[in-house]
Amino acid sequence: MDKIVIEGGYALEGKVQVSGAKNAALPALSACLLTPGTHRLHHIPRLKDVYTIRKIMEKLGVRFTENGDELEVNTDHLDCYEAPYELVKTMRASILLLGPLLARYGRARISLPGGCAIGARPVNLHLKALASMGAELTLEQGYINARCRRLKAAEIFFDIPTVTGTENIMMAAAMASGHTVLRNAAREPEVQDLATMLRKMGAHIQGDGTDTIHIIGVEHLNPATHAIIPDRIEAGTFVIGAAMTGGNVVVEGSRPDHLKAVIEKVRSAGAEIHLTGEGLHVEGPETIHSVDIKTMPFPGFPTDLQAQFMALMCIAQGWSMIRETIFENRFIHVSELRRMGADIEINGSQALVRGKDRLLSAPVMATDLRASASLILAGLVAEGGKTEVHRIYHLDRGYEALEDKFRQLGAHIWREKA
Repeated sequence: MDKIVIEGGYALEGKVQVSGAKNAALPALSACLLTPGTHRLHHIPRLKDVYTIRKIMEKLGVRFTENGDELEVNTDHLDCYEAPYELVKTMRASILLLGPLLARYGRARISLPGGCAIGARPVNLHLKALASMGAELTLEQGYINARCRRLKAAEIFFDIPTVTGTENIMMAAAMASGHTVLRNAAREPEVQDLATMLRKMGAHIQGDGTDTIHIIGVEHLNPATHAIIPDRIEAGTFVIGAAMTGGNVVVEGSRPDHLKAVIEKVRSAGAEIHLTGEGLHVEGPETIHSVDIKTMPFPGFPTDLQAQFMALMCIAQGWSMIRETIFENRFIHVSELRRMGADIEINGSQALVRGKDRLLSAPVMATDLRASASLILAGLVAEGGKTEVHRIYHLDRGYEALEDKFRQLGAHIWREKA
């Protein structure tokens, strides 16, 4: 098992290229199942989660041809409708295969998904919506069994905005009979990116980016060529890293319109952030100011950057309040930051952070994907030796060669066998 080792105290300087978004690549790959033919996807990141969904799809009969960050996806030879437990257990997003399989073949058997432990994230919203569209659903021995002749349009209200739920039902409705309406739908850029790809395939979708999405089903779709949007969470991690280290970094390929809430908060912390033709130019402040945040669905502050922003606040002047409203277990990184000297108090869904002059190097353990990134950021500014971040298999699920990119910016960071 690998670990990341960091020697802190070096400002980040230079340019870094953002990879394609994991949370856009996974639904795009799933959407390929909707129709036979060869799809061409660009800017696919090399990530553990991407390889996992590819393995599942290969079990179904899908064939892949890889050329750098471009991927050809041939779905002519599907001969299986089951996503097995041994693969699905490692990644919650595998539930995204349910809607496309049901829409194309009228049947699917998907193991109940697993993934990192940051909250329940139940799939009941997906199943309730599919049932309202005419699917017959049973749960047997840890598997979702789904059948239908052809899905029918429905008006669906999500109790809470759900990104994967919105994506799953949007794909299912693309080939359902009639006019489906999704209310209280997720508005995230990844949802909009999937809608863009589905329209290229011939789907009739309007309203993505708002909380009401209209889909008029068609009988057939066509293969498409599509470029995945840049990863806004990776971009935000570099923005925060530049601010923490007092650096001077250009985050190339980032989409400022996807990061408005993050840019506002990091500017409030004292950083200078300028929009350029290349992306975002970030200059870290001499003094970091305390800033309160509250995680919210897009366009609010993303929960996937809460842990990284908390690391920034650990070395800010004064007190900051961080409120987590999306996932109930997303403060499990706090105990590890405390090992590095952070002063953080937890009260339910709120964390009160008192900034310190410095953090201290220590061995720490990653507990989930974004917690891994927050501990690496803390290690970049820690004093007194080397910080070791263990259990970084979480990191490899969602960041493409993160330590290599930080090293390109001047960080003293490397990977070792634990």
